[in-house]
Amino acid sequence: MSIRRLPPILIDRIAAGEVVERPAAVVKELVENALDAGARSIEVVIQGGGRRLVRITDDGSGMGPDDLALCVERHATSKLSGEDLLAIATLGFRGEALPSIGAVAHLSIASRPPGADHAFEVRVDGGVVTPPRPAALGGGTRVEVRDLFYATPARLKFLKSDRAEAAAAADVVRRLALARPDVAFTLATDERAPVTFPARPDDEAGRAQRLADVLGADAGRNVIAVSGLREGVRLDGLAGLPTFSKANSLSQYLFVNGRPVRDKLLMGAVRAAYADLLPSDRYPVLALFFTLDPRDVDVNVHPAKTEVRFRDGGNVRALIVRTLSDALAARIPSTAATMADRLVALAQTPTLPPRTASGLAEPERGGAFAGFRPAPRLDYDWRQSPARPEAFRSSEVQVRLEIAEPSADARADAAPVSAVDLDRPLGAARAQLHETYIVAQTREGLVLIDQHAAHERLVYEKLKAAMERDGVARQGLLIPAVVDLDPADADRLADRAADLAALGLVLEPFGPGAVLVREVPAVLKDADVTRLVTDLAEHAAEWDDALPLERRLLHVAATMACHGSVRAGRRLRVEEMNALLREMEQTPNAGECNHGRPTFVTLSLKDVEKLFARR
Repeated sequence: MSIRRLPPILIDRIAAGEVVERPAAVVKELVENALDAGARSIEVVIQGGGRRLVRITDDGSGMGPDDLALCVERHATSKLSGEDLLAIATLGFRGEALPSIGAVAHLSIASRPPGADHAFEVRVDGGVVTPPRPAALGGGTRVEVRDLFYATPARLKFLKSDRAEAAAAADVVRRLALARPDVAFTLATDERAPVTFPARPDDEAGRAQRLADVLGADAGRNVIAVSGLREGVRLDGLAGLPTFSKANSLSQYLFVNGRPVRDKLLMGAVRAAYADLLPSDRYPVLALFFTLDPRDVDVNVHPAKTEVRFRDGGNVRALIVRTLSDALAARIPSTAATMADRLVALAQTPTLPPRTASGLAEPERGGAFAGFRPAPRLDYDWRQSPARPEAFRSSEVQVRLEIAEPSADARADAAPVSAVDLDRPLGAARAQLHETYIVAQTREGLVLIDQHAAHERLVYEKLKAAMERDGVARQGLLIPAVVDLDPADADRLADRAADLAALGLVLEPFGPGAVLVREVPAVLKDADVTRLVTDLAEHAAEWDDALPLERRLLHVAATMACHGSVRAGRRLRVEEMNALLREMEQTPNAGECNHGRPTFVTLSLKDVEKLFARR
């Protein structure tokens, strides 16, 4: 077969397959054009998931008839001032979006620049261009795309449902709205009422407001500001607290020189920064903005411009890991979000059970008081009961009546409350609930601490610090412990004996299906060795050998820390509780345990008043 030149319309349709893969790509290209034109307000209308209609209206600079005629020609662009493809300071530059869209749909562009007598409109139908003609438009530009892919109906088979396509387009608008908080966005679809993101200041506060607009008020309350600079690359933005995470990465918004991207390098670095704070199946909420010389990043590696290539990817990765790690470690524990609104929604005020003539409450058959045990009247004298134990009949024995062994061990007066402790972020310990939770009092409210989760983080950070400093101190066992395991698990641990030794756990094979433990980390000297080794064996299959050695060691250290921490169910003295609080305040990442769960919850007095409807 001889070589032939393809017709221009077919060339345009082939190019459209690279640039316009779905309606969301159309929305992205057109909204980016509006932003490059200096728009301060953009309206996006989507019908039929974008198949029937995509309309973008903006108040940007607009175009005259000559520019309108050129904008639908291939490789015509206003976004390159010269011929340097690396000097790109705009969101678009390829010069392919409009002609590509016009090759597969009915495209109309109406525009009116400032000072013009009226607007002009150009149409493109399946690649056929109609010259500009007068039109009615107050100002700016209006772009309409109808019957997307009518000229290439085979592409329609690869689109998803209208709802799914509309959701993808809405996600594009949200990302661009986060990129430019100073621009007002309105999104209207068939599925729901129009949503408006009002213009916000283009600063840190404005970004936080826009994040709350896009992701909800909870997201705005559970992020902290981050900022860093490394070798010409600047990073600013908002990083979510580990206690506010998602089941997927869709709430991670990354921007390079104002361009929304979903880059593997950046997302991998974010995951590394949160590795000590989140479990592997949870993802942080964040919006990070990278600013660098356009010549140091190639935005032309993907037709849809969603991926980039950095000249020095290692520098960017190090900047992300260091900036996020430092910001998350340096935050004061009191930055944890209060939970009052959620508690108010969950709290229920049960109706007290009816009383009998004797003053005792009758048990209900169901509801909040199912299984209720009658309580004695206030004037009831337990000493008159025939069931009173003989040992208590002596008048010398003074006994306090308890209906059941209390789970709340208050001991609030066991030690004086220090005014200095009350002013600390985690306050002064006042009680222990269910031998698991510590209640602390602050000047402004109270803090509820999970003693096991909190101490788990402390032990983990000590192991990390020891590894970085001079290795983990070991404690030899007087009698080596033999631990029986599944043969496969025993083999896995034996294969990783060197890694475990770096963390102070020295073991060796001891016949089929068993290991001999000779030394343990000094900080875990009181841990149950059998349980520790068994747990490590269960997790050994999950350890990724492709990870760097340091990351593998930290994974093991996280498991060890769980066994070296104060267990739930252990009763603590007031001095022990206060010591734990003080150490938490000095420990990085003390707001969550190694598995991403919160270690404490703060409640201000206002929050408590909300719970009791006093506000």
